[in-house]
This record gives sequence, C-alpha cells and structure tokens, in this order.
Amino acid sequence: MGYETIASPVNLGGLVLKNRIIFAPTSFGLPEERLLEKLRRIAAGGCAMIIVGDVPAGRSPFGSLYSARGFARYRRLCEAVHREGCLICAQLHQSDSDLAGMVRYLPGILTKRYSMDQLRELLNQRVGPYISSLPAEKVAGITASFGSAAVLAGKAGFDMVQVHGDRMCGSFASLLFNRRQDRYGASVANRARFAVEAVTSIRRSLPDMPIDFKLAVRQEEPHYGNAGVLVEELPVLIPLLEQAGATSFHVALADHSRLSDTIPPANHPYFSGQGCFLRYADEVRSLTHLPVCGVGGLTDPDFVEKQLKSGRIDCAAMSRQLLADPDWPRKVTEGNTGAVRQCVRCNRDCLGGIQRHEGVHCVFDREQV
Repeated sequence: MGYETIASPVNLGGLVLKNRIIFAPTSFGLPEERLLEKLRRIAAGGCAMIIVGDVPAGRSPFGSLYSARGFARYRRLCEAVHREGCLICAQLHQSDSDLAGMVRYLPGILTKRYSMDQLRELLNQRVGPYISSLPAEKVAGITASFGSAAVLAGKAGFDMVQVHGDRMCGSFASLLFNRRQDRYGASVANRARFAVEAVTSIRRSLPDMPIDFKLAVRQEEPHYGNAGVLVEELPVLIPLLEQAGATSFHVALADHSRLSDTIPPANHPYFSGQGCFLRYADEVRSLTHLPVCGVGGLTDPDFVEKQLKSGRIDCAAMSRQLLADPDWPRKVTEGNTGAVRQCVRCNRDCLGGIQRHEGVHCVFDREQV
C-alpha cells in the first residue's frame, strides 16, 4: 500500500501541517531536560505537530506560562521542536482537582503510598462538589484566563492552541459531575458554557490563532468515561464551539475513569482494536465540516492510511506508537514500514511508568540501553 494521504499536507485553521501525523497530548512526568529531549526526538522522527499536554490556562504552582521560569521552559520546548521542522501546539487546560480538599491525603501522595488509579479515584470523588459550588464570577474568570494563556503561548512560540475538553471543561459538561442550576448547569447548552467561553476568550484575544478543541465523549451501555458529553449531546455542543471560534476537533473518550480506559491496552474488553475511539470521531464528522483528528490505538500504517484516505478523519494522533518508534512517520512516508517498531499496547512502561511515578517510557527503550 502507498501512503500518499499520510504524507500529504493538511490545513488546520490556516496552519498547514506537512503530513497527517500528530503526537497526541501526553503527561510525561519527566524532569525538564529529559522531557525536552523526548519531544525533540519525536519531532525529529517526522510527525507534523506535537501537542504539549496539560499547559495550565491559569497560574499554577506546578509551572505555567505566567511565571518567568515556566514561560522559559515552554519557549525551550517550542524552539527544540521547531528546529526539527515540526509544529507545536499548547493544550490549555484548567484542573478540576480540589487541591484544598486533598490536603488530608498529602502524606500518602508524597510517600507514593497511593497508586495513580487510587489517587485519581480520590480526586474524582471531589470533582462534582467542587465544580458545582464554584461561584459563577470565579468560573467566568477561569474561562477568561484561556485567552490570556493563549497570548502567552503564542509569544512562547506555539503555533496553535488546543482547549482541553476534559478536565474542568469536561466536568462542567457532564451531568455526572455538574449539579449547578445557574447559567453553567442543567441544560446541555449551559453545561457547555464553560468550554464555549474558553474558546471565545481565545478567539477574542487572538483573532487568527488556530484553535483545536479536544472533544471528550463519554458513553453509556457500557459505561466509559465520566466527564465530557454524551454522543446525543454533540449536536448541541459542536455548533456552539464552531460559533465561538474552534477551527478543528480532536476526538477521544472522556476521562475521569480508569487510565486503562483512556489509554487502553491490547486486551481491553471494549477498546482493544485499532482506532478504538474512531466511533466518536464518526459522530463528530457527521456534524461538522471542520477538520477532525482521530486517536486511539492507531499503530498500523495500512489502517491509518485507509482512515485518512476515506475521509473518515483528517489527521491521526498517536502517543504510544511514537513513543515506541519516533521514526514511524518518516519510515512510513519513505515506504520503509518493515523497519517500524509497532507499539504492542502493553502499557508496561508508558501507563505503567506513570502509575509507578517513574514517568512515561516504552519497553522498547530497554533494548536501546
């Protein structure tokens, strides 16, 4: 099979990507220098764009665009990626973690007594009460911060911004968490208001900046994902995001459940196949003419080419596959697919590394030591 579509350029809101492969937003848990080298290496492998995950929209004790040190860190990332001929996108997010309510668990967190899944469960238990009790004026201030962060992201060198439709956006959108009865709650349109205001804030601040929106879709029967919107709510949400200024969509399963659902292994009971989240991208595709990026278990070049060529998706996002073999894009576009190290979706050192508080790695890394 030829891979002409994978190798072809695509326009995302005025930004032209050299091919259709994007590194999906990933939380690495690595020291700065190791993260810098990891992203530089992925960029050198030929992907068109890297999405840097979880860039705080507001000021954060964990480093943000607002501090001199945080801004310098992100500028270094942008420069390193650009030197390899790759574009870079900042995934702006607002945490929905009730940090004050988590103080009691701090000793167990610091001593790593809690696993990542246990910590997530504790955090998720407090999401609903936390976002449901935030004063409306404070919520409006949070959504306005997305515009301020986007301006700083542009100054740091980012080519695009993505609004993280999970985290606080997704929690506000979800009836499972959002119990508000004001303008941010109850109806689908009201629950979507947080996300719409975030996009609007960016568009007002940066009229020409491409804005990707990570759509977090949850499902029932069987139940997967707790934040985000149901498929049947997408016809309300998508037009609102388009009107606010979104220029493309990145579609995935909603979070706030087990990490092995949103990062499913090959033996997952429901998401074991190639393109395991593309069913949600299909729903979005039917509702918009904007570019749609698919994600989830995309490893096989023939499968990816087929999805792109058919128009099912416009871009393919990968994380674990590019961790397993950063040169996947170059090898595929050069027709050297036999040399690809294909991700086996074992989750041992990628998801496993995060759960062990060791940072994201790949089992293939051991072979190169």
